[in-house]
Amino acid sequence: MDASVENKRVLITQADHYMGPACVEIFEQEGADVVADTSDLSTESACRKLIDGAGVIDVLIANLAAPNHYGTLVTELEEPAWTEVFDLLVHPLHRLARFALPQMIERRKGKIVVFGSATPLRPMGRLAAYSAARGAQISYVKSVGVEVARHNVQVNLIAQNWVENPAYYPPKLQENPKFQNNLREQVPLGRLATPREDIALALFLASDKSDFFVGQAIPFAGGWAS
Repeated sequence: MDASVENKRVLITQADHYMGPACVEIFEQEGADVVADTSDLSTESACRKLIDGAGVIDVLIANLAAPNHYGTLVTELEEPAWTEVFDLLVHPLHRLARFALPQMIERRKGKIVVFGSATPLRPMGRLAAYSAARGAQISYVKSVGVEVARHNVQVNLIAQNWVENPAYYPPKLQENPKFQNNLREQVPLGRLATPREDIALALFLASDKSDFFVGQAIPFAGGWAS
């Protein structure tokens, strides 16, 4: 066991979705005091209630997923689909950070780790809403990370793609020959990352070992994006 997060209180959002299940399992294995939240965070009051009820938070893991509406032409991208991804990915991130940061700033210690996406780092057509929302997350983390660094609080993002998880790469998709061919062609490593590989980076960013990382969007995509 790496003691870098041992006894730290780690709040993980969407603990039953996206990278949540693996994150809960591995952080608990590493000795963290995990608060695994599965509540609907689509409102400001819900985010405030979660943070207020979690007590002292050493690490906030903002694990947020949304439909990517891949394949939709921008001329056919209607308002509900556009706003949905921002309501699920962008607005909750700000609310969670806004309510969690004061206690971290007061203690002069804390971490926020965001499971984001590498899609804004590599242009893709027919993915406008999702790319825009994930790009907003990256810009937000860069700005907030610089703002709170002077308080010894670190905010960083894992810009990931091609990572095995039930939200975007369910088993049925992975078994599809077309997907397998695309994986070999698109990803230099030719495979998906395992959840454990991804969570290893999250563990590092949640630990005191990452104190000099400020507002970073770290690509984690097997060479697909940089």
